[in-house]
Amino acid sequence: MKTILSLSPAAQVETECLVAVVLDRAENDRADNTPAKNDRSKTDRPKNDKAEAFVSSSDKTVQQAAADLISSGDVAGKNFEVSWLHKPAGLNAKRLLLVGGGKARNFSPSELRKVAGAAVRALKPRNLRSLAFVVPDQIAAEDAIKAIVEGAIVGNFDPDTYKSDRKDQTVDSITVVASGNQSSLQRAMEEARIVAESQNFTRELVNEPSNRMTPTILAKRAQEMSKEFGLKCEVYGADKIKELKMGAFWGVAQGSDEPPALIVMRYEPAGAPEKPVLGLVGKGITFDTGGISIKPADGMEKMKYDMAGGATMIGAMRAIAQLKPKVKVIGIVCATENMPSGKAQKPGDIQIAMSGKTIEIINTDAEGRLVLADGLCYARQLGCTHLIDAATLTGAVVVALGYTNAGIFSNDDNLYQKFAKALNEAGEKMWRLPLDDEYKEQIKSNIADIMNTGGRWGGASTAAMFLKEFAEDTPWIHLDIAGTAWMEDNKPWIAKGPSGIAVRSLIEFAREFGN
Repeated sequence: MKTILSLSPAAQVETECLVAVVLDRAENDRADNTPAKNDRSKTDRPKNDKAEAFVSSSDKTVQQAAADLISSGDVAGKNFEVSWLHKPAGLNAKRLLLVGGGKARNFSPSELRKVAGAAVRALKPRNLRSLAFVVPDQIAAEDAIKAIVEGAIVGNFDPDTYKSDRKDQTVDSITVVASGNQSSLQRAMEEARIVAESQNFTRELVNEPSNRMTPTILAKRAQEMSKEFGLKCEVYGADKIKELKMGAFWGVAQGSDEPPALIVMRYEPAGAPEKPVLGLVGKGITFDTGGISIKPADGMEKMKYDMAGGATMIGAMRAIAQLKPKVKVIGIVCATENMPSGKAQKPGDIQIAMSGKTIEIINTDAEGRLVLADGLCYARQLGCTHLIDAATLTGAVVVALGYTNAGIFSNDDNLYQKFAKALNEAGEKMWRLPLDDEYKEQIKSNIADIMNTGGRWGGASTAAMFLKEFAEDTPWIHLDIAGTAWMEDNKPWIAKGPSGIAVRSLIEFAREFGN
């Protein structure tokens, strides 16, 4: 999607569709004007149950064009409420699209990002190829531009890649109408485009079926991306995995006829200090049958998305290479299938991880933590001083948090606080879960150092505790994105399918980490 900045008055912008945000100020009035007890009789108190919608734009012509529709009461400013006006009076736009942003007091860049996505998705069925979006008054211009561009590009993605009758409904360009310093606004727009395109790149990878996204193909896509944006990229196969004594990784890979791939991407900017070095480690299970502990058939087709953590790291590295923070970053993806076969590992097997720890395999479907164990160890060996991993790791995190929040675990409060700040800036939802020492008792083995599952109860925490054993004393964050990497339903602002969760937060974190 082409992004254009316009500093012209909104009324003068020629476009197929001009988009403005409508908000409801009623809740603000209720909070501010409700009289003190006994101050007025009930009949004198203001009634604020009815919505008080208004166009969030200082452009009087836009306000006037929408005035009749708003005064009619047909527009309330409810979240993602869409209203069309054709040939709006006083505007050069062919159409005016009003999109509800909810209560004015709650409106934020995160909500604006969704509104922008909803606007684009409203245009797509009408085969409109361009739009102009008026920056709302409630949010600072640079923040608004970032939210609008990110939301629009993410909203433009559709997963129907392989439909034979696929209709191209792509919105080709967005013009953002704003006022302010042109160079700073243009910079904000360009940065947002890079971030959003990288999020969509991750979604493209996750969306591919496993016969078209094998570990070898995933590695090739990482290599092509790295070459395009100036990253170093090395890809290793089974021989190197065995040479590095990655017994946990190989234990998962040995059951598949598809060769595994150890993908290592390096961002080493000139002038960056030797330390810190940020390590981004992703689970890249391109298809997960569960192995010998095979999954139920119902829903197994979705297990193509079990490489979402690895795709997240590839997408994050794509943006980092372009945004150029002054910090070294190494991205590692451990890619393999998890298949049942005569060669596959079995419950009760013992694997020796790269770190030398021995692992009793209780359940072969708890394979993501095995590949990450060796990935984390290898990142430390390569000199990473701080670690973040991402994985569709456990069903337990979905039980705990549903499809709204990803789970965060960390062994370092300072690192977590920095990530929480990046999370807030990126507008993604995650929730910190406990990692108390007691959880380690659940994964103790009678025959080995550790078991690869601690049973049903507290499964997200025991899985994180397993990974903590391999991060050791290195400051580390684990993101369990099992419930959020895939949108279960179409939303007004995003299509059903891969979400690209955590890409924006990781990019924001890396940029701040380099300051």
